Amino acid sequence: MTTMPVSTSAPAKSRSTMQIAMRRLRRHKAAMASLIVIAALILIAVFAPLIAPYDPNAQDLAGIYAPPSAQHVLGQDSLGRDLLSRIIYGSRVSLIVGFTVALFSVALGTLMGLLAGFLGRWVDTAISRFIEVMLSIPELPLQLTISGLFAVSDVPAIAALRQNPNSSVFIIVGIFTFFGWMGTARLVRGEVLKLKNLEYVDAARALGANSPRIMFRHLVPNVVAVIIVNGTLAVGGAILGEAALSFLGFGIQPPVSTWGNMLSNANEVVLEHPFIAVYPGLAILITVLAFNFLGDGLRDAFDPKSRL
Repeated sequence: MTTMPVSTSAPAKSRSTMQIAMRRLRRHKAAMASLIVIAALILIAVFAPLIAPYDPNAQDLAGIYAPPSAQHVLGQDSLGRDLLSRIIYGSRVSLIVGFTVALFSVALGTLMGLLAGFLGRWVDTAISRFIEVMLSIPELPLQLTISGLFAVSDVPAIAALRQNPNSSVFIIVGIFTFFGWMGTARLVRGEVLKLKNLEYVDAARALGANSPRIMFRHLVPNVVAVIIVNGTLAVGGAILGEAALSFLGFGIQPPVSTWGNMLSNANEVVLEHPFIAVYPGLAILITVLAFNFLGDGLRDAFDPKSRL
């Protein structure tokens, strides 16, 4: 009598959607290279006091517009400040603004999208019409107006806030959060409209789950891919937006060092001393491209139709 051989190998473990996505992401070369760049930028920002060769605000009037040298690798600006040190410290502000705006705007957008898509009726109408009205208004002029109003407002709370050297950072974060949540809300709303009538949602409702539990326990995990991708892209958008406002003089104000106000300071002498503008411009370009490439890689990784 023959016996069939019994397999002793363990059954293959099923992979979650997140595990599959991360495995696909590792095959996306541009996204992985961008991830390395972003990790390096974060380390530079965290350890800026140890890496920067000089105090970013230390002035050397004898070295005004000095070109790159052994002592000052990237040269000096209009007040003789070391450009390399200012770029290193500027990475702190850019990343803080980018990550904070992305966190708050994605959280608010997710909440608004959930409410609009799941509750429907007048809630959906009110949120959707507000988003449409806001998206119809040119964003940059309105941001400039709001930032300018904060700079001259006599309201006691705002006037007290301006006494803090970092007040302009808080104001910029608030402005970009206010304008940044609407894209996420529309994407989440669309996903929730597709998911809320599926069988597992009906089953949860039949078991007595209330609306908040269904939204946050059953729907949010299924829209997490949209949230992650949109949040990653929002970081790059916030960094670029902050640089634009600071370049125009309505963003983060000196003495806080940012890439945007470094470009603003170089505006009048860019033809005579181009290196003053080239280095902060490259820092903005590399950082924004890294976050955009990472966002593209995440979008492809979570897309089941992608060829990754």
